[in-house]
Parts: sequence; structure tokens; C-alpha cells
Amino acid sequence: MTASSTRRTSVARSRTAAFGAIAVAGALILTGCGDQTDKGSDSGSSSSSAPLASKLPDSIRKAGVIKVGSDIAYPPVEYMEGGKAVGVDPDVADALGKQLGVRFDFQNGKFAQLIVGLQSKRFDMVMSAMNDTKDRQNGIDSDTGKKVGNGVDFVDYFTAGTSILVQKGNPKGIKTLDDLCGKVVALQQGTTSEGIAKAQSTKCTKDGKKAITLQTFDTDPEALLRLKQGASVADLNDFPVAAYNAKTSGGGKDFEVVGDQIEAGPYGIAVTKENTQLRDALQAALDAIVKNGEYGKILAKWNVTQGGVTESKINGGS
Repeated sequence: MTASSTRRTSVARSRTAAFGAIAVAGALILTGCGDQTDKGSDSGSSSSSAPLASKLPDSIRKAGVIKVGSDIAYPPVEYMEGGKAVGVDPDVADALGKQLGVRFDFQNGKFAQLIVGLQSKRFDMVMSAMNDTKDRQNGIDSDTGKKVGNGVDFVDYFTAGTSILVQKGNPKGIKTLDDLCGKVVALQQGTTSEGIAKAQSTKCTKDGKKAITLQTFDTDPEALLRLKQGASVADLNDFPVAAYNAKTSGGGKDFEVVGDQIEAGPYGIAVTKENTQLRDALQAALDAIVKNGEYGKILAKWNVTQGGVTESKINGGS
């Protein structure tokens, strides 16, 4: 994504590689994170009057709900407020629900475990600022290059790149990835950002400089706390998230974004390879809300219009 917004991917990404390999590792044991969203009935058939209801699989249409795996700690893309999931992704999901006649039930989990939860049928889909990458599509561990799962299909709905977030005033003079050589960087595990940091660390040593010391955490707020405390010099993050934290944390006095966005690419809604009917229904619904203007209003609400798409693509990531 070259847009002013951020992303989560796999290690070949930033939450690009991380939004990488860990997420597709079928060998990982599913972590039992409870649903922390607002509760509603998971039963009740879909609204047959919705324009695209007939495109859904019968089982989902009858249930009236799509279970969504998400790491709900990534504002403004998704975060908890008043016991409810809010942000760009929940708003887009609500708009999709109007087209499909179903409710999207966001269920909280660790980012690196979301695809595992999808493959084990805990979720119907994953929507969590996840970068669409070839490794994720093909079930490849980005760290080892080995196939570890069946892979997933993506319905691309947004575009973002990775940004460098530093303490306000940039006391360490960080401007580019090269400035991170020999320093401590904190970030979320299993994201594209982790992959970018690892690749940069390798480049540092090849250039005769010291490697980056990486501190990885289950959630982004943990990494941000390390940066705020001065225990790291930077956090690599999706642009929208980095910009949001720079604007809001400490009333805008804690952090700032430096340098240009890195490796922009698409966010995708992930579904299993065999669930092509749900995939195609989601794509049709996304195209519908782009066309009717609802999608644009949501992005404007969250100040992330630069990441908007004009049409949805299937597996458009590289």
C-alpha cells in the first residue's frame, strides 16, 4: 500500500511480513482467546430482503452471522471501546452486513494465531488489517520458506504501508530503516513489520553494521509502551495505526512518524481456500458499498481515505 495508512502482514511483510509466516503456520497451537466484543445472538436467519443475501453459503445465511477473527487492539483499524469492537474494519463489516443480510461478530484473538483459528473453523473469516501476501495465500512460512498449511484466499479492501514511529521530537534522529542498525526496535510479533525489521537487520550486518535488536510482543500496545518508556528507539507499524498513535497518545506528545511509507500493499479479508462462495459474496458486497458511497464515508470518518480502493480484488497481494 502506498497509501497513508498501515497494514498487518506476515514476516515477509510488515503487520507486512507480520501482517507473514507465523500467521500461516499450521503447526501453531490455537490460542484460546475469548470473544471480547459485544455479545449478540449467534442465531437467526439472514434478511432475505438484503440485496446480496442469496450469494452467501446456506449455512451462514441460515445462521445470520459471520464469525470474524480479529486482533482488536489496532486503532483506528479495530479496537475495543465500551466493550464493543469499533474502527475501520468493524464499520466496513457493518456495511457489508447490510448488503448480505447478516451480522458480523468480531471475536478477539492474537494476530499470529488468526489464520490457525480460521483453518480450524473457529472463524468464518479474518479481518484484522492483515496484509494479503503470496506466502499467506500459499501457506508458506515466510521465515523458513517451507509450506506449513493450505493457505487462504483474500478479498482485498484497503491499501497501506509500514511506517517508523519514534518518540516525539525524534531524540535518536531516526529517519530511515538504515538508522535502526545497532538499535533496539519494538514491534508486534507475526506482522509484516517484523519481516521488514528482520530483513533490515540482515542488511545492516551485510553492510558491516550491527544488527537490530528486536523486541517482539503479542500486541502492538505492548510495543508502544516500550517505545514510550525509551526502552526502544522505534516501533514499525502500519501507517494508519502509526499516524493514529502519533496524533492521540499523550495528547499527541508521545510519538511522531518519520520517513516515507515502506512496502505498501493491500489489506485482505481472509477466508479458507474451499470457502469460495463466501469469498465471492464478500467481494460482491465490497464492490457494492464502494459503488454506493458507504465505503468512502467510512474511510473519511476515520481519516484514512488515502488507503481506499476503487474495486475489490481476489488475492491481489504480492
